[in-house]
Amino acid sequence: MIELTRDERVKFDSATHCHICEKPFTPDDTQVRDHCHLTGRYRGLAHSNCNFNYQDTYTIPIVFHNLSGYDAHFIIQEIATAFEGHVNLLPIMKEKYISFTKHVNESDDKKWRNHVQLRFIDSYKFLSSSLDKLSSYLNKDKLKIVQSEFAYLSNEDFELLTRKGVFPYEYVDCVEKLADTCLPPRESFYSSLTGETVSESDYAHAENAWQRFAIRTLSEYSDLYLKTDVLLLADVFENFRDSCIKSYGLDPAYYYTLPGFTWDAMLKHTRVNFELLTDIDMVMFIERGIRGGLSQCSHRYAQANNKYMQSYDPSKPSSYLMYFDVNNLYGWAMCQPLPYADFRWVDDTSNFDVNAIAPNSPKGYVLEVDLEYP
Repeated sequence: MIELTRDERVKFDSATHCHICEKPFTPDDTQVRDHCHLTGRYRGLAHSNCNFNYQDTYTIPIVFHNLSGYDAHFIIQEIATAFEGHVNLLPIMKEKYISFTKHVNESDDKKWRNHVQLRFIDSYKFLSSSLDKLSSYLNKDKLKIVQSEFAYLSNEDFELLTRKGVFPYEYVDCVEKLADTCLPPRESFYSSLTGETVSESDYAHAENAWQRFAIRTLSEYSDLYLKTDVLLLADVFENFRDSCIKSYGLDPAYYYTLPGFTWDAMLKHTRVNFELLTDIDMVMFIERGIRGGLSQCSHRYAQANNKYMQSYDPSKPSSYLMYFDVNNLYGWAMCQPLPYADFRWVDDTSNFDVNAIAPNSPKGYVLEVDLEYP
């Protein structure tokens, strides 16, 4: 381990909590200096058990935007056969995958029996918007990776690269077309998926980029298009990672989807310990209460009559139609007190009074009832 700096020594001497589990040290705890085994740098004071379980990862995340929707199709066969090592799949269906992982056998650590794992993940599972829109949300000073690659450009030229470009995917149906010495006409950018070509402003942007960067062939334009695409995604996802690590101390690069990440964030910050339901009657009782799908009061026909209507009849009583919608209903429910442990049956239901339960009671009830509607 590298020798501690003066600031690190001060933090070490004054540490009262484990930097890993964030729990306070007790007099009986064995404390150790946790450090990175790659750089040797000191990370913080930790419980001995926490330090022992704080293992280095051999997983290298590889990020694609819309991996599940398209990009996986042409790459998965290659990574499966290009070199030795098995592939793990996390499928949505037979030909769509949330993620897949290539185990690189040649990287085996014989001592620890570990090897590098190349895990392909989909950034769209975390940031469900187009790359163009996502990059537009970032200030220019946040595009550090793009800036490092194009540091020699003027501000005006750099501005051209801060938005996603356009490319005539269907026009390039053979390698020979990459030798074209001019940008194809706007009609060549037609997409059968959208049923239209690119907008005039997008095409003008492509023309401007072709001229400003002295592009000679469609192949060079393709290289610039792909490079800026990758760099913009890198900046978008790295800024997302920084924000998540700062807020929750968790790295989304080691998760498959945003729901999985937020679940762990909840467990970490609430420190709740869930009790496993082992009583099958309790399990079935809970499952019988699950409802889903469309929720509404089905009244097939209603007629209003009020002074704001052209067909208003003043001889009849005034009546109005109102429609209410609730935003974030599921999110609101998840923020309320929820059951997690100490599940018990109510022994004497004959004396149970639901009205006697305080609104802020620390104990809740799940009820199965018969309802009568007037």
